[in-house]
Amino acid sequence: MPKKPQSLLGRFLFWRAKNIPQNRFVLILSVLVGLISGLVAVVLKNSTHYLQEFIKSDFLNEYFSLYYFAFPLIGIGLTLLVKMWIKKPVGEGIPSTLFSISRRSGFLRPYKTYASIITSAFTVGFGGSVGLEGPTVSTGSAIGSNLGRMMHLNFRQRILMIGCATAGAIASIFNAPIAAIIFTIEIFSLDLTLASLVPLLLASVSGAVTSIFIGGDQTLLSHTSLDPFKIDDLPWYALLGVFTALTSVYFNKIYFYFDEFFTKIESRWRKLLIGGLALGLSIWLIPPLYGEGFETINNLLNGDLTAVVKDSVIFQNFEGPYVIMSLLLGLVLFKIFAAVFTIGAGGVGGIFAPSLFVGCALGFVFAFTIIEFGISDINTTNFALVGMAGLMAGVLHAPLTAIFMIAEITEGYNLFIPLMTVSTISYLITRNLMPFSIYNMQLAKRGDLITHNKDQAILTLLNLKKVIENDFKKVSPDMNLGELVKVVSKSRRNLFPVLDEEESLVGVLTLDDFRGIMFENERYENTFVSELMSIPPALINNEENMNEVMKKFQSTGAWNLPVVENGKYIGFVSKSKLFSVYRRKLMEFG
Repeated sequence: MPKKPQSLLGRFLFWRAKNIPQNRFVLILSVLVGLISGLVAVVLKNSTHYLQEFIKSDFLNEYFSLYYFAFPLIGIGLTLLVKMWIKKPVGEGIPSTLFSISRRSGFLRPYKTYASIITSAFTVGFGGSVGLEGPTVSTGSAIGSNLGRMMHLNFRQRILMIGCATAGAIASIFNAPIAAIIFTIEIFSLDLTLASLVPLLLASVSGAVTSIFIGGDQTLLSHTSLDPFKIDDLPWYALLGVFTALTSVYFNKIYFYFDEFFTKIESRWRKLLIGGLALGLSIWLIPPLYGEGFETINNLLNGDLTAVVKDSVIFQNFEGPYVIMSLLLGLVLFKIFAAVFTIGAGGVGGIFAPSLFVGCALGFVFAFTIIEFGISDINTTNFALVGMAGLMAGVLHAPLTAIFMIAEITEGYNLFIPLMTVSTISYLITRNLMPFSIYNMQLAKRGDLITHNKDQAILTLLNLKKVIENDFKKVSPDMNLGELVKVVSKSRRNLFPVLDEEESLVGVLTLDDFRGIMFENERYENTFVSELMSIPPALINNEENMNEVMKKFQSTGAWNLPVVENGKYIGFVSKSKLFSVYRRKLMEFG
């Protein structure tokens, strides 16, 4: 009779295995993960808000120039100190979570359950121009992943827990449970089946209920002047869709340019100095760039332009509609600069909120310009809301999330047609110009991106190093036929790598290459491996992803291909082994 486990967790798992079926247990865990993620979102939002309120004291507001310039730099400096204390990379929120799914079997290290929430609170609380959505998702995903590991869930169920954490976090932040599920499916490429949909529903509702229970039924975005959709405005919405697409491309290009720029700087303190000073200068010139920017978004939605531009040095010296247009256009063009300066300097945050900010400012200035020039009498709030959806669709490559999130947040369901129009146009144009979103560009370059294409997803999950076979007898090009026959007699394989003295691969030899002469004793001394071997049709580098490996098999028609590292032989990859591993992974993934 097997011994019962002694630890509390072990006894619980033993009891659970006897009393609760696995599928039902996954549903229970999805509710728990949703509640925890919702609580994480509330804690992070409130702690950041209280930190900002503390900093924005009446005394400091009298010196707003110093306030806007210095405090973001201080916040990022504190963030760096926390990173030094943790001594491990905090990661980039959602991209790091996507990487853990594709390359770490859904395992996120335990320290990530608290690293992002602490660092992002300092970054955004002191005025860093990024969002809290990415860190919240990262923290919730780490909790879901580690809970799944503790409960001995399999790969598919661990990924589902990460998805539940994401849905719970987004639902809690925006009070938009439907959009939270769609976001999870679009960004994490989860299959929409009944087995995954029900846990996501439970987690999303749990996250939203947690937020409402603690903070009340408050909406992140508020508006008072939403007009019904008019068919006459459809051409303007279509034109806005084009502008949001072009702005999305601009957003991505700027982000990746400065990401590469700061990556080349090795010193973290030099990054802090360059990025922090650039961020402080940006916010000093354009104060609405301070923090996440939801206060500015709500001012624009309600047409309160004075609140948006009153602290600007430019507006204090010049007035008029053209000045306002210029300032609003500055919000569109420079919010992404402020965001990348924050992240590049060492801050922790996401680009979800900046994309909403840019979209709102773009939609507003688009409508404001048309009204000021007397072209048409359109509603600025409508276009500001729809502009947010257009930027989300373009920057995140998540058009369905954009449509439902804006509709849910604002209860603007009568804008479904313009939301669909702008989001679709923005997504199609942006996708054509930039195939990958801001979340998955780096993963796509490394071949670590999981998509809704099942074959592609399985290949991404496969690890080349785990399918390499190295039980082949090595031969030398100077070896004669007699010596070769002795090697063959001890080998279980009919394939032999030919290596020089430095273990570099110079060719391959198969049993078929010399089967016809292997019993001709008179040729044993005068026939050499160098005469019998052939050059392989392709070489596989051990750092290549499985997508590139499959392309080489397809183009060469080979059954086995050698693997090398810096020219040195490692082993072979065979189609039969690939198909076997692929089938096992397919069953696990499905």
